[in-house]
Amino acid sequence: MTTADVVAVLLALSLPWSTSAVGILGAVFFVVMLPTLDTRDFLRSLKRPISALPIALFLLALVGTLWSDAPWSARSYALSPAVKLLVLPFLFYHFEHSTRGMWVFVTFLVSCTLLMAVSWVILFYPEWSLRKVDPEPGIFVKNYINQSQEFALCAVALAYPIVKLLRAGRIALALLLIAVAVAFFTNMAFVVVSRTALVTIPMMFAVFALLHLRWRSIVLILAACAVLGVAAWYASPQLRRTAETFSRDYKLYKERNEPTSIGLRLEFWRKSLNFIAEAPMIGHGTGATRGLFERAAAPPGSLASSEVIGNPHNQTLNVAVQWGFVGFAVLYAMWIRHLLLFRGDGLVNWIGLLVVVQNIFTSLFNSHIFDFHEGWMYVLGVGVAGGMTLNAAAAGVEPAAPREP
Repeated sequence: MTTADVVAVLLALSLPWSTSAVGILGAVFFVVMLPTLDTRDFLRSLKRPISALPIALFLLALVGTLWSDAPWSARSYALSPAVKLLVLPFLFYHFEHSTRGMWVFVTFLVSCTLLMAVSWVILFYPEWSLRKVDPEPGIFVKNYINQSQEFALCAVALAYPIVKLLRAGRIALALLLIAVAVAFFTNMAFVVVSRTALVTIPMMFAVFALLHLRWRSIVLILAACAVLGVAAWYASPQLRRTAETFSRDYKLYKERNEPTSIGLRLEFWRKSLNFIAEAPMIGHGTGATRGLFERAAAPPGSLASSEVIGNPHNQTLNVAVQWGFVGFAVLYAMWIRHLLLFRGDGLVNWIGLLVVVQNIFTSLFNSHIFDFHEGWMYVLGVGVAGGMTLNAAAAGVEPAAPREP
């Protein structure tokens, strides 16, 4: 049990920094926890919808290879992102019995905080970045989308313990967490931030405000956020450039058919809806998406209309194109069951709920269940928090928060 806990902690530690380490540690976690399984109890746990639905989505992707007309290499490539969903039932089961789940979340926060500090260094010394191909300002590893997802999740997740600590009069620790949260937001404002994060952060805060704040507090916080937002807007050229690309990209796409980020998404979504209409019930099969876009592509000189992609940059469309209404139903049933799992109070329920909410909102613009980094954020966050919530429910208590150092 302790070894499996340590592996989960190491997985959380490595997630902001590495992809290969996460894949290796995910396999190691599966191996080291096998001796701790009570087979009969584990099989019973698989019948719970929170575990059965991720398995069902993977099985649908597996069976979907049978009616796809894509090459088998494309089918297996499209199947591989769904494999990580099979880790969820094991995380639920393990952290339903472990008492060290909070170690995982604290480690992830510390790891992201370290990455944020390194990001500032790389902003001034870009030659130190490990990204030698297509370097980005302030990005030490991976890319600005992954980094923004991590920083946004950590910054908003800290809102709950900050409010609880302030209400309890524990000002020193609350100020420390406020400083960390502000540091994350400052990095996103002045170094680099993804447009997806810009859109989803207000939605995540809205969920927190509706669940945990009184109306007077909501009004005061909205006023403070408006003031800080205006100040950040005028102080940060990077933030203004990122926000202004929304209208610029849309205009270039509509007027010139240029393959801008927003324009390509609109093009992908329009074509995906046509593909879904052709096979609405069970879709075109696993891995068929790229072939469909190839057949629907305009001549090469048509810019955005000629782009070919294997991922329409929307989780719902990605699933529905391949597996139709059946896939759509399984995906949303999984999201809903995971949301309902965290409907209680407490820090652990807040973390789990926030992970699901962030994934749902960001999946409007990406396929974040199937993307490696964001998919593992979902699996690890929901799996650990879900196991802790099940443990607390069985004991009839609220999931334990970490003690003050």
